Formats: sequence, structure tokens, C-alpha cells
Amino acid sequence: MTPAPSSEVYIDGASRGNPGPAGVGAVFVDERAQPVRQFSKGIGVSTNNVAEYLALLYALQEAVRAGYRSLTVKSDSELLVRQLNGRYRVRDPHLRLLHDLALHLTQGFVSCRVEHIPRAQNALADRLASQAAKHQRGVL
Repeated sequence: MTPAPSSEVYIDGASRGNPGPAGVGAVFVDERAQPVRQFSKGIGVSTNNVAEYLALLYALQEAVRAGYRSLTVKSDSELLVRQLNGRYRVRDPHLRLLHDLALHLTQGFVSCRVEHIPRAQNALADRLASQAAKHQRGVL
């Protein structure tokens, strides 16, 4: 199957306890907004903001692996979106590294936009991230 030249991906990170057991989720959709690829992953103990950034990084890497040339990332994290779009400064040194890596990865696309969406429009990615965080309770 030939990879699509462009896609949209919905991302979310979740932390149960902030910091606490955390997970990430991402859902790639086609031009009809139908899911074509999704994943979730537990990431250990983390804060919610770190989980949001890791969701973005995993999604960007997955998009590269799938051969996407253009990507629109949709997130309900106002902090992440505003930091990536240059509206907020990144003050936290842990987030700075993740922010810089995300900006570096976005340069590998012909076009890569990061947009804020309401939480209600991000239900599947939220569910995937929450499930990944929840299932870690027994392994931490």
C-alpha cells in the first residue's frame, strides 16, 4: 500500500497523578476523518505535560515511518500547541528538550502544522492515552 502524502493525527498524553503512571495515544485519520492507524504506549511515571510532548514525538516519528510528507497535528493541550507555535515560551528545562526535538522532527516534513482542538474532538486519542496510563499501575 502506498503511503498517503498527507494526514491528520490526533494526539494526547495522560498522567494519573501528575506525576504518576503516564501514557500516550495517537490516531491518524484519512481525508474522510476515518481512523487508519492508531497506537498507545505506557511511558512510565511522568507529568501530563511531558506525556503530551511524548505523544507528539511518537506521532511525528510514526508519520515519518509511514512516509507522510505533510502532517496536521491536532491536540487539546493549549500549552503544547502555543509553545510549538511560538506564542508561549518554554520555561521548564525538561520540556525545552522535548520542544526542541519536536521542532527538529517537524522540519522533516514539507508541511507540518500543530493545531489546538477542544477536548471533545479528541476522544479517541484521550481514551488511548488514558488506557495506556491506567494499565501501567501493576508494573510500576
